[in-house]
Amino acid sequence: MSGASATYEQDSGHGHVSPGEIAVGVIIGRTSEFFDFFVYAIASVIVFPKLVFPYLDPLTGTLYSFAIFALAFIARPIGTVLFMALDRNYGRSVKLTITLFLLGTCTVAIAFLPGYESIGVASAVLLSIFRIGQGLALGGEWDGLPSLLAMNAPESRKGWYAMIPQLGAPLGLIVAAALFAFFASNLSSEDFLDWGWRYPFFVAFAINVVALFARLRMVDTPEYIEHFEQQDLEPKPIGETLKHEGVHVIIGAFAPLASFALFHMVTVFPLSWVFLYTQQSPSRFLVIEIIGAFVGLIAIVLSGYVADRVGRRNLLLATAGAIAVFSGFAPQLLNGGDIGEIVFMVIGFILLGLSFGQASGVVASSFAKIYRYTASALTTDLAWLVGAGFAPFVALWLSSNLGLMAAGGYLLSGAVCTLLALALSHQFESSDR
Repeated sequence: MSGASATYEQDSGHGHVSPGEIAVGVIIGRTSEFFDFFVYAIASVIVFPKLVFPYLDPLTGTLYSFAIFALAFIARPIGTVLFMALDRNYGRSVKLTITLFLLGTCTVAIAFLPGYESIGVASAVLLSIFRIGQGLALGGEWDGLPSLLAMNAPESRKGWYAMIPQLGAPLGLIVAAALFAFFASNLSSEDFLDWGWRYPFFVAFAINVVALFARLRMVDTPEYIEHFEQQDLEPKPIGETLKHEGVHVIIGAFAPLASFALFHMVTVFPLSWVFLYTQQSPSRFLVIEIIGAFVGLIAIVLSGYVADRVGRRNLLLATAGAIAVFSGFAPQLLNGGDIGEIVFMVIGFILLGLSFGQASGVVASSFAKIYRYTASALTTDLAWLVGAGFAPFVALWLSSNLGLMAAGGYLLSGAVCTLLALALSHQFESSDR
């Protein structure tokens, strides 16, 4: 390896991996992941209830759609287990190549999905299978770059580099919402439901291919392979990892719950509420979400600056408290017309950016170096499962049956979980300063 690395260094003109280079790979990977997430999430609200469940009332159809949405998050940890074994036996590049094929195939298959009117309930069965395939692939596409970034970040700028992976969320939302808003506003309802909604999935496939190949080219170079090995960022058996880091994995999964609950309260849930219970067009609200995402993008960047001055843990504690207060009045703003919706989205995205911006920083600094690669992947999977997988379903069901205050109660529970998890954790005290 050292000889190959030396040759590569001579050819490339540099012999080390800089945090800036790693950050580029992280942003590419996370943006593609979140774009894929939001394309499916938006379709779950404005397409699949009518295409796959036209025989149900709109609310029930949307809840069924959200149930299928959750399947990817259930499958994701399973994908991590399966592909970690593949990683150990055949290497990271082989694993990423297979996940590329699986994710791309499932995404394109959704774009060609026939509706209920064509094949009946088989439409829902196929959608479920493709969604599970996406989840398995998302679990397997972990490349270790976020952990590598965290371990190579300057000590005084840990918070700044911790926020970099989170930039993918608003970037992915902006592109996904813009695509759907364009097609929904420029096509008739019939044309949009027939073929217009399919184009964002083709774009998602293209972005996934480009992003995964870009990351593959990075992690498969001699200098990156050597750097992964020097940092002990190699896959470990799942059982061994949980034996040594199980408590930290669980705490790491619950620590960002306030962020994840708010994540859905300002993205997927309000779109479903507005779509079901108002006369407003979905394209109009998608534009509001794009504006909110830009606000969130700025807030995520700001979180890095603040965290390096007050500590990541202190910032997460403060934002969890602010989210708890927000939960007491904010959901009702969705019934407050244009001004209420905009106020809800702007405040929500500010809080989301500040909290979500440091969620990965807490996880990345929690584990022993030797287990960080596998433990970080497991923690990410469990955090998405606990905090995101069922969030749209639960929030919509609660608000539809018990009122918007109940959705606020759900958000409050996420804030409480974060506060409890942070109170239990002491492992990142030294890295918060």
